[in-house]
Amino acid sequence: MIPFFPKQIASKAIYLYLAALGLVSIVFFQYAMSLTFVAIGVMWVVGFFLLSHYCSKEWQSIPEKLFIRRLFWTALLLRWAWVVFSYYFYIAKTGQPFEFAAADALWYYEESTGNRNTPIADVIRYLFVDAESVSDSGYVFYLSLVSKITGTSVLLPRFINSVFSAWTCVLLFQLTKRIVGEEAGRLAAVFSCFMPNLIYYCGLHMKEAMMLFVLVAFLERADYLLRSRKYTIWTILVPVLLLLILFTFRTVLGAAAAFAFVTGLVFTRASVVGRKKKVMIIAWGALAVLTLAGGVIVNEIQGVWEDRNTNQETKRLSQTQRGNQWAKYATGTVMAPMMFVLPFPTMVDVDEQYNQQVLSGGNYVRNVFGGFVLIALFSAIFRKKNWRDLSLIGSYVIAYLGIVSASGFANSERFLLPGLPVLLILAAYGVTLLNVKYYRFFKIWLIIVPMMIVGWAVFKLGSRGLL
Repeated sequence: MIPFFPKQIASKAIYLYLAALGLVSIVFFQYAMSLTFVAIGVMWVVGFFLLSHYCSKEWQSIPEKLFIRRLFWTALLLRWAWVVFSYYFYIAKTGQPFEFAAADALWYYEESTGNRNTPIADVIRYLFVDAESVSDSGYVFYLSLVSKITGTSVLLPRFINSVFSAWTCVLLFQLTKRIVGEEAGRLAAVFSCFMPNLIYYCGLHMKEAMMLFVLVAFLERADYLLRSRKYTIWTILVPVLLLLILFTFRTVLGAAAAFAFVTGLVFTRASVVGRKKKVMIIAWGALAVLTLAGGVIVNEIQGVWEDRNTNQETKRLSQTQRGNQWAKYATGTVMAPMMFVLPFPTMVDVDEQYNQQVLSGGNYVRNVFGGFVLIALFSAIFRKKNWRDLSLIGSYVIAYLGIVSASGFANSERFLLPGLPVLLILAAYGVTLLNVKYYRFFKIWLIIVPMMIVGWAVFKLGSRGLL
Protein backbone atom coordinates (compact mmCIF):
# COMPACT_ATOMS: atom_id res chain seq x y z
CA MET A 1 0.00 0.00 0.00
CA ILE A 2 1.36 3.42 -1.02
CA PRO A 3 0.64 5.93 1.78
CA PHE A 4 1.68 9.08 -0.12
CA PHE A 5 1.49 10.57 -3.61
CA PRO A 6 4.58 9.38 -5.56
CA LYS A 7 6.95 12.04 -6.88
CA GLN A 8 7.44 10.09 -10.09
CA ILE A 9 3.76 10.40 -10.96
CA ALA A 10 3.62 14.06 -9.86
CA SER A 11 6.58 14.94 -12.10
CA LYS A 12 5.19 13.08 -15.12
CA ALA A 13 1.82 14.77 -14.71
CA ILE A 14 3.48 18.21 -14.68
CA TYR A 15 5.65 17.49 -17.72
CA LEU A 16 2.71 16.13 -19.70
CA TYR A 17 0.62 19.20 -18.85
CA LEU A 18 3.36 21.53 -20.05
CA ALA A 19 3.80 19.45 -23.21
CA ALA A 20 0.06 19.43 -23.97
CA LEU A 21 -0.25 23.15 -23.25
CA GLY A 22 2.75 23.91 -25.47
CA LEU A 23 1.45 21.72 -28.30
CA VAL A 24 -2.05 23.23 -28.26
CA SER A 25 -0.64 26.78 -28.04
CA ILE A 26 1.72 26.23 -30.96
CA VAL A 27 -0.60 24.27 -33.27
CA PHE A 28 -3.52 26.64 -32.62
CA PHE A 29 -1.39 29.74 -32.11
CA GLN A 30 -4.08 32.07 -33.43
CA TYR A 31 -6.39 30.91 -30.62
CA ALA A 32 -3.80 30.42 -27.88
CA MET A 33 -4.66 31.52 -24.33
CA SER A 34 -3.15 34.74 -23.05
CA LEU A 35 -0.02 34.51 -20.92
CA THR A 36 -2.10 35.42 -17.87
CA PHE A 37 -4.27 32.31 -18.14
CA VAL A 38 -1.29 30.18 -19.11
CA ALA A 39 0.49 31.29 -15.92
CA ILE A 40 -2.59 30.57 -13.77
CA GLY A 41 -2.93 27.11 -15.30
CA VAL A 42 0.73 26.29 -14.69
CA MET A 43 0.42 27.57 -11.11
CA TRP A 44 -2.54 25.27 -10.44
CA VAL A 45 -0.90 22.16 -11.90
CA VAL A 46 2.63 22.59 -10.57
CA GLY A 47 1.36 23.71 -7.17
CA PHE A 48 -1.10 20.85 -6.82
CA PHE A 49 1.20 18.00 -7.80
CA LEU A 50 4.31 19.20 -5.98
CA LEU A 51 2.48 20.16 -2.79
CA SER A 52 0.40 16.97 -2.81
CA HIS A 53 3.56 14.89 -3.05
CA TYR A 54 5.45 16.85 -0.41
CA CYS A 55 2.66 17.18 2.17
CA SER A 56 1.30 13.65 1.77
CA LYS A 57 4.81 12.31 2.40
CA GLU A 58 5.70 14.66 5.26
CA TRP A 59 2.32 14.31 6.99
CA GLN A 60 1.82 10.55 6.56
CA SER A 61 3.07 9.52 10.02
CA ILE A 62 2.39 12.54 12.22
CA PRO A 63 -0.30 12.23 14.95
CA GLU A 64 -3.85 12.57 13.71
CA LYS A 65 -4.67 15.74 15.67
CA LEU A 66 -1.55 17.45 14.35
CA PHE A 67 -2.40 16.29 10.82
CA ILE A 68 -5.88 17.80 11.08
CA ARG A 69 -4.51 21.12 12.37
CA ARG A 70 -1.94 21.34 9.57
CA LEU A 71 -4.51 20.32 6.99
CA PHE A 72 -7.08 22.89 8.10
CA TRP A 73 -4.72 25.85 8.40
CA THR A 74 -2.88 25.07 5.17
CA ALA A 75 -6.17 24.80 3.30
CA LEU A 76 -7.52 27.97 4.91
CA LEU A 77 -4.44 30.11 4.24
CA LEU A 78 -4.31 28.97 0.61
CA ARG A 79 -7.96 29.84 0.15
CA TRP A 80 -7.61 33.22 1.82
CA ALA A 81 -4.62 33.98 -0.42
CA TRP A 82 -6.68 33.14 -3.50
CA VAL A 83 -9.61 35.24 -2.23
CA VAL A 84 -7.38 38.31 -1.99
CA PHE A 85 -5.61 37.66 -5.30
CA SER A 86 -8.80 36.95 -7.25
CA TYR A 87 -10.51 40.02 -5.77
CA TYR A 88 -7.96 42.38 -7.30
CA PHE A 89 -7.48 40.19 -10.38
CA TYR A 90 -11.15 40.43 -11.30
CA ILE A 91 -11.24 44.16 -10.60
CA ALA A 92 -8.32 44.59 -13.01
CA LYS A 93 -9.89 42.37 -15.67
CA THR A 94 -13.63 43.10 -15.38
CA GLY A 95 -13.84 46.38 -13.45
CA GLN A 96 -15.64 44.71 -10.52
CA PRO A 97 -14.68 42.06 -7.92
CA PHE A 98 -16.66 39.37 -9.73
CA GLU A 99 -15.69 36.78 -12.31
CA PHE A 100 -15.93 37.17 -16.07
CA ALA A 101 -19.51 37.43 -17.33
CA ALA A 102 -20.78 37.26 -13.74
CA ALA A 103 -24.48 36.48 -13.50
CA ASP A 104 -25.46 34.18 -10.62
CA ALA A 105 -22.74 35.60 -8.38
CA LEU A 106 -24.03 39.15 -8.80
CA TRP A 107 -27.57 37.97 -8.13
CA TYR A 108 -26.51 36.21 -4.92
CA TYR A 109 -24.68 39.33 -3.78
CA GLU A 110 -27.53 41.71 -4.57
CA GLU A 111 -30.18 39.45 -3.02
CA SER A 112 -28.22 38.94 0.19
CA THR A 113 -27.21 42.56 0.69
CA GLY A 114 -30.76 43.62 -0.14
CA ASN A 115 -32.01 41.38 2.69
CA ARG A 116 -29.55 42.58 5.32
CA ASN A 117 -32.04 45.03 6.84
CA THR A 118 -35.06 42.78 6.38
CA PRO A 119 -36.41 40.87 9.41
CA ILE A 120 -35.38 37.21 9.36
CA ALA A 121 -39.02 36.06 9.45
CA ASP A 122 -39.72 38.01 6.25
CA VAL A 123 -36.61 36.59 4.59
CA ILE A 124 -37.72 33.05 5.46
CA ARG A 125 -41.21 33.72 4.12
CA TYR A 126 -39.79 35.18 0.89
CA LEU A 127 -37.30 32.38 0.25
CA PHE A 128 -39.04 29.27 1.55
CA VAL A 129 -42.79 29.88 1.92
CA ASP A 130 -43.79 32.07 -1.01
CA ALA A 131 -41.10 30.80 -3.42
CA GLU A 132 -42.09 28.39 -6.19
CA SER A 133 -38.64 26.78 -6.14
CA VAL A 134 -36.30 25.99 -3.25
CA SER A 135 -33.09 25.70 -5.29
CA ASP A 136 -30.68 28.49 -4.29
CA SER A 137 -32.92 29.57 -1.39
CA GLY A 138 -30.66 27.95 1.18
CA TYR A 139 -27.56 29.75 -0.04
CA VAL A 140 -29.30 33.11 -0.38
CA PHE A 141 -30.62 32.72 3.18
CA TYR A 142 -27.11 31.89 4.45
CA LEU A 143 -25.61 34.87 2.61
CA SER A 144 -28.36 37.12 3.92
CA LEU A 145 -27.48 36.15 7.50
CA VAL A 146 -23.82 36.79 6.77
CA SER A 147 -24.65 40.18 5.25
CA LYS A 148 -26.41 41.23 8.45
CA ILE A 149 -22.94 41.02 10.02
CA THR A 150 -20.62 41.99 7.15
CA GLY A 151 -22.85 44.57 5.46
CA THR A 152 -22.12 45.10 1.77
CA SER A 153 -18.59 43.71 1.97
CA VAL A 154 -17.56 41.44 -0.90
CA LEU A 155 -14.42 40.02 0.72
CA LEU A 156 -15.73 39.04 4.16
CA PRO A 157 -18.34 36.48 2.97
CA ARG A 158 -15.64 34.89 0.82
CA PHE A 159 -13.29 34.64 3.79
CA ILE A 160 -16.09 32.94 5.73
CA ASN A 161 -16.81 30.54 2.86
CA SER A 162 -13.11 29.67 2.86
CA VAL A 163 -13.37 28.52 6.48
CA PHE A 164 -16.12 26.08 5.50
CA SER A 165 -14.10 24.94 2.50
CA ALA A 166 -11.11 24.18 4.73
CA TRP A 167 -13.42 22.37 7.14
CA THR A 168 -14.62 20.29 4.18
CA CYS A 169 -11.09 18.92 3.84
CA VAL A 170 -11.20 17.72 7.46
CA LEU A 171 -14.61 16.09 6.99
CA LEU A 172 -13.33 14.38 3.85
CA PHE A 173 -10.45 12.91 5.86
CA GLN A 174 -12.81 11.55 8.50
CA LEU A 175 -15.18 10.10 5.88
CA THR A 176 -12.45 8.46 3.82
CA LYS A 177 -10.64 7.09 6.87
CA ARG A 178 -13.82 5.32 7.97
CA ILE A 179 -14.53 3.88 4.52
CA VAL A 180 -11.14 2.76 3.13
CA GLY A 181 -8.53 3.42 5.80
CA GLU A 182 -6.37 6.17 7.24
CA GLU A 183 -3.72 6.15 4.48
CA ALA A 184 -6.32 6.88 1.82
CA GLY A 185 -8.02 9.32 4.18
CA ARG A 186 -4.91 11.44 4.56
CA LEU A 187 -4.31 11.35 0.82
CA ALA A 188 -7.87 12.42 0.01
CA ALA A 189 -7.62 15.26 2.52
CA VAL A 190 -4.32 16.48 1.05
CA PHE A 191 -5.76 16.32 -2.46
CA SER A 192 -8.79 18.36 -1.39
CA CYS A 193 -6.52 20.86 0.37
CA PHE A 194 -4.67 21.70 -2.85
CA MET A 195 -7.38 20.96 -5.41
CA PRO A 196 -7.57 24.02 -7.70
CA ASN A 197 -11.32 23.71 -8.36
CA LEU A 198 -12.11 23.77 -4.63
CA ILE A 199 -9.84 26.77 -4.01
CA TYR A 200 -11.19 28.65 -7.03
CA TYR A 201 -14.79 28.92 -5.78
CA CYS A 202 -13.69 30.48 -2.50
CA GLY A 203 -12.82 33.58 -4.52
CA LEU A 204 -16.34 33.89 -5.93
CA HIS A 205 -19.74 34.76 -4.53
CA MET A 206 -21.11 31.48 -5.86
CA LYS A 207 -22.73 28.79 -3.71
CA GLU A 208 -20.32 25.95 -4.55
CA ALA A 209 -18.00 26.21 -1.52
CA MET A 210 -20.87 26.09 0.97
CA MET A 211 -22.79 23.53 -1.05
CA LEU A 212 -19.83 21.13 -1.03
CA PHE A 213 -19.41 21.61 2.70
CA VAL A 214 -23.04 20.63 3.33
CA LEU A 215 -22.70 17.69 0.93
CA VAL A 216 -19.54 16.27 2.50
CA ALA A 217 -20.95 16.88 5.99
CA PHE A 218 -24.05 14.90 5.00
CA LEU A 219 -22.04 12.02 3.56
CA GLU A 220 -19.78 11.95 6.63
CA ARG A 221 -22.67 11.97 9.11
CA ALA A 222 -24.68 9.49 7.04
CA ASP A 223 -21.72 7.11 6.94
CA TYR A 224 -21.21 7.56 10.68
CA LEU A 225 -24.87 6.71 11.26
CA LEU A 226 -24.61 3.59 9.11
CA ARG A 227 -21.52 2.30 10.91
CA SER A 228 -22.25 3.39 14.47
CA ARG A 229 -23.31 0.67 16.89
CA LYS A 230 -25.03 3.26 19.06
CA TYR A 231 -27.46 5.69 17.56
CA THR A 232 -29.75 8.33 18.96
CA ILE A 233 -32.32 10.72 17.59
CA TRP A 234 -29.50 13.24 17.04
CA THR A 235 -27.32 10.92 14.98
CA ILE A 236 -30.34 10.41 12.72
CA LEU A 237 -31.63 13.98 12.79
CA VAL A 238 -28.33 15.64 11.76
CA PRO A 239 -27.93 13.85 8.39
CA VAL A 240 -31.65 14.31 7.67
CA LEU A 241 -31.39 18.07 8.27
CA LEU A 242 -28.23 18.27 6.15
CA LEU A 243 -30.10 16.42 3.40
CA LEU A 244 -32.93 18.94 3.54
CA ILE A 245 -30.44 21.79 3.32
CA LEU A 246 -28.94 20.17 0.19
CA PHE A 247 -32.34 20.39 -1.48
CA THR A 248 -32.34 24.14 -0.85
CA PHE A 249 -29.01 24.46 -2.66
CA ARG A 250 -29.74 22.22 -5.67
CA THR A 251 -32.70 19.85 -5.79
CA VAL A 252 -31.07 17.18 -7.96
CA LEU A 253 -28.12 17.14 -5.56
CA GLY A 254 -30.47 16.46 -2.66
CA ALA A 255 -32.19 13.73 -4.68
CA ALA A 256 -28.86 12.04 -5.46
CA ALA A 257 -27.83 12.25 -1.80
CA ALA A 258 -31.14 10.76 -0.65
CA PHE A 259 -30.73 7.93 -3.14
CA ALA A 260 -27.21 7.32 -1.82
CA PHE A 261 -28.45 7.21 1.77
CA VAL A 262 -31.04 4.55 0.98
CA THR A 263 -28.56 2.61 -1.17
CA GLY A 264 -26.04 2.65 1.66
CA LEU A 265 -28.66 1.29 4.03
CA VAL A 266 -29.62 -1.49 1.65
CA PHE A 267 -26.17 -2.64 0.52
CA THR A 268 -23.88 -1.92 3.47
CA ARG A 269 -22.99 -5.23 5.08
CA ALA A 270 -25.41 -6.53 7.68
CA SER A 271 -22.54 -6.84 10.16
CA VAL A 272 -22.19 -3.06 10.00
CA VAL A 273 -25.85 -2.05 9.76
CA GLY A 274 -28.36 -4.27 11.54
CA ARG A 275 -31.69 -5.07 9.89
CA LYS A 276 -33.73 -3.40 12.63
CA LYS A 277 -31.61 -0.28 12.34
CA LYS A 278 -32.11 -0.17 8.57
CA VAL A 279 -35.89 -0.33 8.82
CA MET A 280 -36.04 2.25 11.60
CA ILE A 281 -33.78 4.77 9.81
CA ILE A 282 -35.55 4.45 6.46
CA ALA A 283 -38.99 4.88 8.02
CA TRP A 284 -38.01 7.76 10.30
CA GLY A 285 -35.96 9.54 7.63
CA ALA A 286 -38.73 9.28 5.03
CA LEU A 287 -41.27 10.64 7.49
CA ALA A 288 -39.00 13.54 8.44
CA VAL A 289 -38.31 14.50 4.82
CA LEU A 290 -41.96 14.33 3.79
CA THR A 291 -43.07 16.29 6.85
CA LEU A 292 -40.47 19.04 6.66
CA ALA A 293 -40.14 19.36 2.90
CA GLY A 294 -43.79 19.26 1.94
CA GLY A 295 -44.69 19.15 -1.73
CA VAL A 296 -42.40 21.88 -3.09
CA ILE A 297 -39.28 19.71 -3.30
CA VAL A 298 -41.18 16.71 -4.66
CA ASN A 299 -42.79 18.82 -7.38
CA GLU A 300 -39.48 20.41 -8.30
CA ILE A 301 -37.69 17.06 -8.62
CA GLN A 302 -40.55 15.71 -10.71
CA GLY A 303 -40.33 18.75 -12.98
CA VAL A 304 -36.58 18.36 -13.45
CA TRP A 305 -36.97 14.68 -14.31
CA GLU A 306 -39.84 15.23 -16.75
CA ASP A 307 -37.95 18.06 -18.49
CA ARG A 308 -34.58 16.27 -18.68
CA ASN A 309 -34.80 15.44 -22.40
CA THR A 310 -36.26 18.82 -23.31
CA ASN A 311 -33.51 20.63 -21.37
CA GLN A 312 -30.80 18.64 -23.12
CA GLU A 313 -32.28 19.27 -26.57
CA THR A 314 -32.68 22.99 -25.80
CA LYS A 315 -29.07 23.28 -24.65
CA ARG A 316 -27.75 21.53 -27.75
CA LEU A 317 -29.95 23.65 -30.04
CA SER A 318 -28.75 26.85 -28.33
CA GLN A 319 -25.11 25.83 -28.73
CA THR A 320 -25.65 24.95 -32.40
CA GLN A 321 -27.32 28.28 -33.10
CA ARG A 322 -24.33 30.08 -31.55
CA GLY A 323 -22.04 28.35 -34.05
CA ASN A 324 -21.07 25.23 -32.10
CA GLN A 325 -22.08 22.82 -34.85
CA TRP A 326 -20.74 19.66 -33.21
CA ALA A 327 -22.54 20.21 -29.90
CA LYS A 328 -25.48 18.10 -31.10
CA TYR A 329 -23.27 15.01 -30.86
CA ALA A 330 -22.49 15.52 -27.15
CA THR A 331 -25.54 13.59 -25.97
CA GLY A 332 -25.99 11.84 -22.63
CA THR A 333 -25.22 8.49 -24.26
CA VAL A 334 -21.88 9.81 -25.50
CA MET A 335 -20.89 11.72 -22.37
CA ALA A 336 -22.04 9.30 -19.65
CA PRO A 337 -19.11 6.84 -20.04
CA MET A 338 -16.67 9.73 -19.50
CA MET A 339 -18.27 11.24 -16.40
CA PHE A 340 -15.51 10.10 -14.04
CA VAL A 341 -12.85 12.06 -15.96
CA LEU A 342 -14.73 15.16 -17.17
CA PRO A 343 -14.55 18.11 -17.62
CA PHE A 344 -11.86 18.57 -20.25
CA PRO A 345 -9.59 21.61 -19.86
CA THR A 346 -10.07 24.57 -22.20
CA MET A 347 -6.67 25.59 -23.57
CA VAL A 348 -7.84 27.66 -26.54
CA ASP A 349 -9.34 31.15 -26.54
CA VAL A 350 -12.81 30.99 -28.14
CA ASP A 351 -16.13 32.63 -27.26
CA GLU A 352 -14.49 34.56 -24.39
CA GLN A 353 -14.65 31.50 -22.10
CA TYR A 354 -12.24 33.09 -19.62
CA ASN A 355 -13.60 31.38 -16.52
CA GLN A 356 -12.94 28.02 -18.16
CA GLN A 357 -9.43 29.13 -19.02
CA VAL A 358 -8.77 30.11 -15.39
CA LEU A 359 -9.68 26.55 -14.39
CA SER A 360 -7.89 24.70 -17.22
CA GLY A 361 -5.19 23.49 -14.83
CA GLY A 362 -7.70 22.23 -12.28
CA ASN A 363 -9.63 20.34 -14.93
CA TYR A 364 -6.39 18.72 -16.09
CA VAL A 365 -5.82 17.47 -12.55
CA ARG A 366 -9.30 15.93 -12.65
CA ASN A 367 -8.47 14.20 -15.95
CA VAL A 368 -5.27 12.71 -14.51
CA PHE A 369 -7.02 11.55 -11.37
CA GLY A 370 -9.66 9.85 -13.49
CA GLY A 371 -7.12 7.04 -13.96
CA PHE A 372 -6.91 6.46 -10.22
CA VAL A 373 -10.71 6.53 -9.96
CA LEU A 374 -10.96 3.78 -12.58
CA ILE A 375 -8.38 1.71 -10.69
CA ALA A 376 -10.36 2.09 -7.45
CA LEU A 377 -13.63 1.11 -9.09
CA PHE A 378 -12.09 -1.90 -10.86
CA SER A 379 -10.52 -3.11 -7.64
CA ALA A 380 -13.69 -2.63 -5.58
CA ILE A 381 -15.82 -4.57 -8.07
CA PHE A 382 -13.48 -7.28 -9.39
CA ARG A 383 -10.45 -7.60 -7.09
CA LYS A 384 -11.10 -6.76 -3.45
CA LYS A 385 -14.85 -6.93 -4.04
CA ASN A 386 -15.43 -4.42 -1.25
CA TRP A 387 -17.93 -2.38 -3.24
CA ARG A 388 -20.44 -2.62 -0.40
CA ASP A 389 -18.12 -0.46 1.72
CA LEU A 390 -18.27 2.15 -1.06
CA SER A 391 -22.02 1.86 -1.67
CA LEU A 392 -22.90 5.19 -0.01
CA ILE A 393 -20.40 7.39 -1.82
CA GLY A 394 -20.42 5.30 -5.00
CA SER A 395 -24.17 5.41 -5.47
CA TYR A 396 -24.17 9.16 -4.83
CA VAL A 397 -21.52 10.00 -7.42
CA ILE A 398 -23.00 7.64 -10.03
CA ALA A 399 -26.52 9.01 -9.50
CA TYR A 400 -25.48 12.66 -9.55
CA LEU A 401 -23.08 12.44 -12.50
CA GLY A 402 -25.62 10.32 -14.34
CA ILE A 403 -28.20 13.08 -13.95
CA VAL A 404 -25.73 15.69 -15.17
CA SER A 405 -24.72 13.59 -18.19
CA ALA A 406 -28.36 13.56 -19.32
CA SER A 407 -28.94 17.26 -18.68
CA GLY A 408 -26.99 18.98 -21.46
CA PHE A 409 -24.30 20.21 -19.04
CA ALA A 410 -22.07 17.13 -19.22
CA ASN A 411 -18.83 19.12 -19.62
CA SER A 412 -19.85 22.03 -17.38
CA GLU A 413 -17.27 22.21 -14.61
CA ARG A 414 -19.68 23.95 -12.26
CA PHE A 415 -22.37 21.27 -12.60
CA LEU A 416 -19.83 18.45 -12.34
CA LEU A 417 -18.20 19.93 -9.23
CA PRO A 418 -20.47 18.20 -6.63
CA GLY A 419 -19.04 14.88 -7.77
CA LEU A 420 -15.45 15.98 -7.08
CA PRO A 421 -15.22 15.20 -3.31
CA VAL A 422 -16.16 11.56 -3.87
CA LEU A 423 -13.88 11.31 -6.92
CA LEU A 424 -11.01 12.54 -4.73
CA ILE A 425 -11.80 9.77 -2.24
CA LEU A 426 -11.75 7.18 -5.01
CA ALA A 427 -8.58 8.67 -6.51
CA ALA A 428 -6.83 8.54 -3.14
CA TYR A 429 -7.93 4.94 -2.71
CA GLY A 430 -6.65 4.19 -6.22
CA VAL A 431 -3.22 5.62 -5.34
CA THR A 432 -2.94 3.37 -2.29
CA LEU A 433 -3.74 0.34 -4.49
CA LEU A 434 -0.94 0.99 -6.98
CA ASN A 435 1.09 -2.08 -7.87
CA VAL A 436 3.05 -3.09 -10.95
CA LYS A 437 -0.07 -3.98 -12.95
CA TYR A 438 -2.03 -0.88 -11.99
CA TYR A 439 0.98 1.38 -12.53
CA ARG A 440 1.35 -0.03 -16.04
CA PHE A 441 -2.27 0.94 -16.71
CA PHE A 442 -1.73 4.41 -15.24
CA LYS A 443 1.28 5.08 -17.48
CA ILE A 444 -0.97 4.34 -20.46
CA TRP A 445 -3.59 6.65 -18.96
CA LEU A 446 -1.03 9.46 -18.78
CA ILE A 447 -0.60 9.12 -22.54
CA ILE A 448 -4.35 9.16 -23.13
CA VAL A 449 -4.95 12.36 -21.13
CA PRO A 450 -2.89 14.70 -23.41
CA MET A 451 -4.63 13.12 -26.40
CA MET A 452 -8.00 13.99 -24.85
CA ILE A 453 -6.82 17.56 -24.25
CA VAL A 454 -5.70 18.05 -27.86
CA GLY A 455 -8.89 16.37 -29.07
CA TRP A 456 -10.99 18.75 -26.97
CA ALA A 457 -9.17 21.75 -28.47
CA VAL A 458 -9.88 20.39 -31.96
CA PHE A 459 -13.53 19.87 -30.99
CA LYS A 460 -13.95 23.42 -29.65
CA LEU A 461 -12.38 25.00 -32.72
CA GLY A 462 -13.74 22.62 -35.33
CA SER A 463 -17.31 22.82 -34.03
CA ARG A 464 -17.14 26.58 -34.56
CA GLY A 465 -15.70 26.29 -38.06
CA LEU A 466 -12.35 27.79 -37.00
CA LEU A 467 -10.09 25.03 -38.32
